[in-house]
Amino acid sequence: MTRTSAPADPHPHAPAAWEELVTAALLGTERRTPPGGTPGREAPVALLDAAAVETVRRRAGLRPARAARRPDPAPEDPRPALPAAAARRLTMLLADRPGTGGGGRRGTAPDLMELLPQWLAAANDRGFAAPPETLPALLDAARGRTDLRPAALAFAGPRAVWLARLNPDWRFALRATPGGGTALPHLEDADRVRQLWQEGLFAERVALLAAIRAREPAAARELLGTTWATERAEDRLMFLDSLRTGLGPRDEPFLEQALADRSRNVRATAAELLSALPESALAARMAVRAGACVAVDHTRDTPTISVEAPHECDASMERDGVVPKAPAGRGERSWWFGQLVEAAPLGTWSGRLGGRTPEEIVALPVADDWQSELHAAWCRAAVRQRDAEWARALLGSPSAPEAGGPGAVSLAERAKLLGRLGAADRADWVAGFIATHGLSEAFQLLGVCAVPWAGPLGRAVVDALNIARDAGSYPWSFSGVMGLAERCLAPSEASRLDGLLAVPDEPEDASPGAGGYWAEAFQRLVTTLRFRATMTDELGMAEGLGMA
Repeated sequence: MTRTSAPADPHPHAPAAWEELVTAALLGTERRTPPGGTPGREAPVALLDAAAVETVRRRAGLRPARAARRPDPAPEDPRPALPAAAARRLTMLLADRPGTGGGGRRGTAPDLMELLPQWLAAANDRGFAAPPETLPALLDAARGRTDLRPAALAFAGPRAVWLARLNPDWRFALRATPGGGTALPHLEDADRVRQLWQEGLFAERVALLAAIRAREPAAARELLGTTWATERAEDRLMFLDSLRTGLGPRDEPFLEQALADRSRNVRATAAELLSALPESALAARMAVRAGACVAVDHTRDTPTISVEAPHECDASMERDGVVPKAPAGRGERSWWFGQLVEAAPLGTWSGRLGGRTPEEIVALPVADDWQSELHAAWCRAAVRQRDAEWARALLGSPSAPEAGGPGAVSLAERAKLLGRLGAADRADWVAGFIATHGLSEAFQLLGVCAVPWAGPLGRAVVDALNIARDAGSYPWSFSGVMGLAERCLAPSEASRLDGLLAVPDEPEDASPGAGGYWAEAFQRLVTTLRFRATMTDELGMAEGLGMA
């Protein structure tokens, strides 16, 4: 039989075309004429030709259309290229992400995807440009992990935005880029700045305000004031949050006005920012209120702090950011009291409590079970006011019998207090805590320590892991700390771990098979540390060759 050209399809885009062809084929062309065909001997051929056309159309997934204009060329990236070895390493790291067939931890092999953030940070520090061929995989990785996005987009550079405009899967790059990828005007161009502020999209306005605030805090505040009264409540909240950058006494008048805002969230944020300014009028008002609730009782054998919580939350307290309604399970008076102490300047307590130092104040007993509430409020104040002396006093000695120390009431609060200390002090405190209390409560504390861990901290972690290994402890309960060690332990510590690679003798009460799992975990740790050392060396090759 000779094939003839397919007849024109009078309904090329009919949604039921394929179903009609299938029906004709099942019933036979003698009983059902194919769509667009004629009955007769040529009907079977017409059916096959129409099915072929429809198959191509379905596989293409798009209706035929006029050719679109070619996209503009990708922008140039002026940064230096990666050393060849580092580029190959990046390809290896990206190939290990979930969904590529390479993800998942296997035996003693390093978890490459967990090392990608560290690699990106090092590459960005050295100012390298991403190889163009790696950009799709890099954007796919950042799409699946929001924590990767800032470093990945910084490394990808301007071409990430160019690609994101072509692929809807990567639109997050447009949202994460100031102005959605649109260049902000020069801040000296007052007319364009004013126009973008008044007419731009919300993301563009946020980016503009942040850029000006980082450079000229007063100019950003004045720009915000020009439209403040007409902004939506949710937008006012976001814009107000930008004042955290460069917050200073000159922001006080604007923030005082915001205390009367019609939005409760805006009022609360303004109060929080003002309480972070110890010389502000709000801080002074809170100091008076909190001071009236706390005193030293000298009638006891030992000087003791006594607390008389407020009996009401009046309108002036509410205006200054005190939330009147307590959460479920909290008493109203203790709720109001904690907010007052949290917002009061920490510098006022020495004069109020007999000239004592923060350490001496924290050591005083507190009457009537108010210690937990009082110390927790001081913890929040130390974090908000970035007061290292109070943070150190509330943390106490890491070797204290109570793991919580004299002031902190939770691991989360201890971690926040540690964040107010210098990197060396943080590492030393956590090392002492681990030496006394072990690793069971240390995971959250380790997360605030600078990477790579300082020598004393790294040794404390390794020693604690070794003790747990020798005791035959359940190895999986330490998997989180082991994972942190792989990413945070200094690579130079790898040589100290060689003696821990053998399978240890298991005590009689050890978890079954624990020795083998510990040996595998330490082998993976050593392999990962050496892998990280090689990554760093590869990124430094350009410097060694005089190219960076």
